[in-house]
Amino acid sequence: MGSGFYAAFTGLLAGTQALELAANNLANVSTTGYKAQLEFYNSVEASLAKSSPQTLSPLNQAINNYGVLGGSTLNLQPGELESTGNDLDLGMSGSGFFVVQRPSGLAYTRNGNFMVDADGQVLTSLGYPVMGEQGPLVIPSGQVSVSTDGTVSVSGAVVDQLQIVDFPASTPMVPIGNSMYSAPQGVATPATSPQIHQGTLEQSNMSPIAGTVSLIMIQRQAQLLQQALSIFHNEFNKSAAEELPHVT
Repeated sequence: MGSGFYAAFTGLLAGTQALELAANNLANVSTTGYKAQLEFYNSVEASLAKSSPQTLSPLNQAINNYGVLGGSTLNLQPGELESTGNDLDLGMSGSGFFVVQRPSGLAYTRNGNFMVDADGQVLTSLGYPVMGEQGPLVIPSGQVSVSTDGTVSVSGAVVDQLQIVDFPASTPMVPIGNSMYSAPQGVATPATSPQIHQGTLEQSNMSPIAGTVSLIMIQRQAQLLQQALSIFHNEFNKSAAEELPHVT
């Protein structure tokens, strides 16, 4: 019974962590460039050592083998593009990330809501420099045009090209807030075929309907595990009360 209690407890812990991910996804359905986080689970077995001579019965395995939350991965599917008419709003379809210079190092984002400061430097909405192939992107005053490959022109003259990178599928990308992500150094490679759409912004790829359904399902699973824990707790108390008179 004790092992079943532990399995139910770890299941509830994993459900609580998954609930936080689902709630965060749902809270960002309107966040530009947001990528949903998907949970994944690891299997924990009662006979942790494969070489153990102990053979578990099917019932024992059903009670003792369970899953714990192993972490989360990013859903990198593109979101829908919404027209804004702003020349410095840059949506991206397909794979790739804009490169941003933060005080702590480079970061990567799909949020192309950019602006220009008094010195002509292109910045994110939070004031971080946007990187071009020649360094931080700086443009003179004039009519800005951005081609699908990220080439930036002002009044017909090419100024620079946006630095757009991609990552291998197994790269661990960590959300750092405001639709920005960090990645290990030296992993990023130039995107082979970026598709930039001037005057648009990429919306969150999190469906509000799917997010709501996921949240409800995880809540129900957590409630069932809470009930299981209550049953185990009551049984423990009952057993202790029955055994107490026999203690000498």
